[in-house]
Amino acid sequence: MYTFEANLKHKRNGKGFLIASVFPKKSAEETTLDFPKNLNGMWSSEHLLLTSLNSCLMTTFLTNARNSNIQIVKFESNASCTIDVVNGKHLITEIILRPKVIIPYFQNPELVKSILEISKNSCLLSSIIKKNIYLKPEISIELTLISKEKNYNWG
Repeated sequence: MYTFEANLKHKRNGKGFLIASVFPKKSAEETTLDFPKNLNGMWSSEHLLLTSLNSCLMTTFLTNARNSNIQIVKFESNASCTIDVVNGKHLITEIILRPKVIIPYFQNPELVKSILEISKNSCLLSSIIKKNIYLKPEISIELTLISKEKNYNWG
């Protein structure tokens, strides 16, 4: 069994920064073709799949949040997948998305959780992947000076 992990942090204007904790200073241009023998310090197609899922979740969520007048202080997401050998073949058996969303004190955390679930289900990539994708969100509330009347611009 092999496990892959990738992170995405929203920076501004709807753009995210991709990170894989096993090689945080490497760029996504470096990939390996020698799976599963050469996994050290190289971006793999599995890492890129996870970053694509994270990116799809982030952009879909930010759009849905904006359309629902939900203000977000911070968004980042971690994704992991498990690869097992099934009938002699390496298969992705599970994908877990772990978005962390910080919202202002006046926003409804349950509504944010619901929008995350809707976003996961309506994300184009989630709909074409045949494996179970699990969502394990973490919603935090921040006492912030953001005005209730101010429309936060996510770009």
